[in-house]
Amino acid sequence: MRTYDLSPLYRASVGFDRMADLLDRVMSQDTSAPSYPPYNIEKTGEDAYRISIAVAGFTEAELGVEQRETELVVTARKAKDETQRTYLHRGIATRAFEKRFQLADHVRVTGALHENGMLHIDLVREVPEALKPRQIEISRGASRVIEAETA
Repeated sequence: MRTYDLSPLYRASVGFDRMADLLDRVMSQDTSAPSYPPYNIEKTGEDAYRISIAVAGFTEAELGVEQRETELVVTARKAKDETQRTYLHRGIATRAFEKRFQLADHVRVTGALHENGMLHIDLVREVPEALKPRQIEISRGASRVIEAETA
């Protein structure tokens, strides 16, 4: 297992405790983590993203998309099939799943679309005006003469 020294990060930054926790969690995850269902994450604009998940066999009613603060949770539960079917080959996996994605601060879900066996979730990063970079004007101070008090 690889270990990384994050001390240079701590020397040059303040308040990144959550990022360090996220890195620790990612690095300690089992490499045999389940990859079902397959998904893509793409950048669609300057501050826009899309997560596409293959959900063949699920209807919109069987899927759930929920944003909890900085976490996106996608779930799928197959409705109980009352008909008894005999499969000669079953290659379409319709097993229940829960997929979690960690979101950065100020990222929110703007919509979800179920189309052609794919679930597309659109996200956007909206940094509040108060947190955007701003230019600070440097004023020129008038020179002051300091007089010595005589005693």
